[in-house]
Amino acid sequence: MTTPEFSRPLTLDTIGDAPRTVTVEADEAERAALAARFGLAGIARLAARAAVSRRSGFPYAEGTVSAAVTQNCIVTGDPLPVTVEEPFALRFLPADMASEAEVELDAAACDTMFHTGGAIDLGEAAAETLALALDPFPRGPGADVALKAAGVIGEDAYAPLNAFAALKGLKQG
Repeated sequence: MTTPEFSRPLTLDTIGDAPRTVTVEADEAERAALAARFGLAGIARLAARAAVSRRSGFPYAEGTVSAAVTQNCIVTGDPLPVTVEEPFALRFLPADMASEAEVELDAAACDTMFHTGGAIDLGEAAAETLALALDPFPRGPGADVALKAAGVIGEDAYAPLNAFAALKGLKQG
C-alpha cells in the first residue's frame, strides 16, 4: 500500500477517552498531488480540525474540513472557485474488521474508515472528506448557454414525457 499524498498519522496509543483537538494542513506539494488525484484544477488550501478520542474502544474523530479548490466546469472547462466547509464524524476500525463492519444508513451516523498498523491517518481522512464534499458535475454560469448552442436539449424539455405528469393529466380528465 502506498502512502497517501496528505498523510498525517496519529498513533493509536496517543488517543484517549478525552477528546483532543488536532489540526492538520496540507502543504503546497500535497495539495498539488491531491488536485491531480481528484482531477481538480488546483487546491489553494486544505485543512482539518478535529476532536479525536476513543468511543466504544475505537478511535473517533469529529470536526470540519476547510478547503479552497478550483474545479473545471464539465461543459465549458472554465475554472470554478469552490469553498468547502464540511463537517465530518469518522469512526476508525482495524482493516481486518472491514468485512464485519455494519452498514449504517442513518444520516446522523458516523462514517467508517479502516486503518492498518498502529495509527489512523487524519490527512487521508480530510482528503477523502473533501473529495466527497465536491460536486462531481460542476457547472459554471455559462454552461446552459454553451449546451443550448451545442443543441443539447434541457431537462425541462422532457417534462411532457414525465410519466407522473401523464398520470396527473388522466386523473384531471
